[in-house]
Amino acid sequence: MKKYRILYEDKDLLAVYKPAGVATQSARPTVPDLMSMLQNEMILRGEKIQLRLVNRLDQPVEGILLVAKNRDAAADLSRQAADHTRMEKWYQALVCGKLPEKEGMLVDYLTEDARANRSGVCTPDTPGAKECRLSYRVLEEGGGWSLVEIRLLTGRRHQIRVQMAHAGAPVMGDRKYGKADPGSRGLALCSFRLTFCHPRTGEVLSFQIDPAFPVPPTAL
Repeated sequence: MKKYRILYEDKDLLAVYKPAGVATQSARPTVPDLMSMLQNEMILRGEKIQLRLVNRLDQPVEGILLVAKNRDAAADLSRQAADHTRMEKWYQALVCGKLPEKEGMLVDYLTEDARANRSGVCTPDTPGAKECRLSYRVLEEGGGWSLVEIRLLTGRRHQIRVQMAHAGAPVMGDRKYGKADPGSRGLALCSFRLTFCHPRTGEVLSFQIDPAFPVPPTAL
């Protein structure tokens, strides 16, 4: 059984669903990762192309990834991913507790530690500080949880997880920035919608999935 699902494909790109727990890329040959599996599929089809990753998702995060099938498509899509205007990245997250408002924007400054694979909120004048922004809307609330729709407006390491935790509503199942939950089924974060312009035609394409993480029942 494949550990991914191709949502769309043409001669320029692939839109792929990555389940939680599958690495996007891995430096260890013994660890199966999405890009290696996709490249192997191209080989089995007899397609001699080098796939290029456009956007990345952390291993515990599920959702939609873009993969370019040629150099020109990769360059155009990467520019879209970097400017966060033509490409819109939308997430859903199940968070612990409640956010300050039902709808709003979070603006923070982060420092990134690549060696520790961790980010932290800091002051604007901290060396290496980078501004990060996201907008959010609460979709549903229950006893001690909130289902939130998020649009990323910048792209920083673990940005959603860090900003949600800093706002007092860590993502459920987040052992790095939240608290360990013995009953958790994993990180409740999904890149559920991706909108962008086709690199060749300019057509606006949008893909959407339903998150796999369970939402607790709302108390009546």
